Amino acid sequence: MKKIIVASLLSGVTALLAADGAELYKKCVSCHGANAEKSALGKSQVIQGWDKAKLVTALKGYKDGSYGGQMKAIMKGQVAPYSDADIEAVSGYISALK
Repeated sequence: MKKIIVASLLSGVTALLAADGAELYKKCVSCHGANAEKSALGKSQVIQGWDKAKLVTALKGYKDGSYGGQMKAIMKGQVAPYSDADIEAVSGYISALK
C-alpha cells in the first residue's frame, strides 16, 4: 500500500513540475504571433508549420549559440532560462499551432 501511495505522490509532483508549452509560449507571442504566424521583427522565418524536431534543434541551437542569423542574440536570451524539458514542451506546442 505504501508503494502505491508513494508512486501516486511522485506522479502528482511530476505532473506539477512538467513544462507547459502554452505557458512558455506566452513570451513568444509578441514577436511570433498567437499562432506562430509572424516573422519576428520582420527578420525571422515564420515558425508556424515547423515540426517539433526542427523547433527543438533551433531552440537548443539558439541556447548554445550554434544556430541563428540576425535573431541569434535576441533568441539566445529568450531561451537561456529554458530547460531541455521546457524546449520539448514549447516545441510540441508550437508544432501543433495552425
